[in-house]
Amino acid sequence: MEDIKHEIKLRPTVVADLEILFQFQLDPEANYLAAFTSKDSTNKETYLAKYTKLLNDPTVNNQTIIAGTVIAGSIAKFIMGDDAEITYWIDKNFWGQGVATTALKEFLKIETARPIFGRVAFDNSGSQKVLEKCGFVKISTDTGFANARQTEIEEFIYRLDA
Repeated sequence: MEDIKHEIKLRPTVVADLEILFQFQLDPEANYLAAFTSKDSTNKETYLAKYTKLLNDPTVNNQTIIAGTVIAGSIAKFIMGDDAEITYWIDKNFWGQGVATTALKEFLKIETARPIFGRVAFDNSGSQKVLEKCGFVKISTDTGFANARQTEIEEFIYRLDA
């Protein structure tokens, strides 16, 4: 198990969090691993407008991840087609410390939509491990255009039923 150096808490995301969360997704390595990002992840106005709108969408459960006293990332449930899906983004400074796993376990206590799906780039082994530690099972693969890589790549689809 990873060494968790901070107490991890979740709280509903507020507009004031978006500035910090925007900065996290500018990291080139994080963007590459996430792969399926927005077309222009560097456009702050577009990011703030999109996520401010999502904060008011009752089908989306946006939570901010707090590690100790600082924002360490975000986690959310959203609807894609007819399916509930999970997404999370962890500040690179917190990678490898169990933050994502702990946050996802806590999130799954408050977000009860099941089944819930997770999608992850074929080479993002860190995120694959997080999903598996939280009970998600890889059920299939798909291909899609990854904006962060400007090419089509394979993604793994995970599912949690209980």
